[in-house]
Amino acid sequence: MTKESFGWIFLLFLCAVYDAQGQSVQRFDNNPNSPILQGVEIPAGKRWVHTSGIVAAVADSTAAPGTRQRFGDTYTQSISILKRIEGILKQADMDLSNVVFLRVYIAPDPYKGNQPDYNGWFEAYKLFFNHANNPIKVARSTLGVHSLVSADYLIEIEAIAVEK
Repeated sequence: MTKESFGWIFLLFLCAVYDAQGQSVQRFDNNPNSPILQGVEIPAGKRWVHTSGIVAAVADSTAAPGTRQRFGDTYTQSISILKRIEGILKQADMDLSNVVFLRVYIAPDPYKGNQPDYNGWFEAYKLFFNHANNPIKVARSTLGVHSLVSADYLIEIEAIAVEK
């Protein structure tokens, strides 16, 4: 290989690395009053982390299985889940500011007329996103479902995070 060929290959390598690292995540936010984004564009070459559907940790281990106190209401479970997602992201050297998308499943709450407690989720979301300490908004889907894997769980959340 000639020095000239090596130089061209090295230059192409540098361009590829710069292109992947020089671009940032594009967040489409055409409605500043909305707590969520309309969409997100991820440049090629960015590292992604996808979580599984995460459910709440036990809130009160002394509470009997099947009682409300064991895992809490939708609001309490949402906070637990987002903290668990924070821990997962920390393992990948990321945090909640790297989150670009959340898929949220909410089951009926027997204490709320057997309806999903969307407001419990929305209030918990505000503690983690779109505020002074983390002004990041995420794209998200929130779905009411018939049930989750256990009647104790009222909410399950999947997260997608991307390196900055």
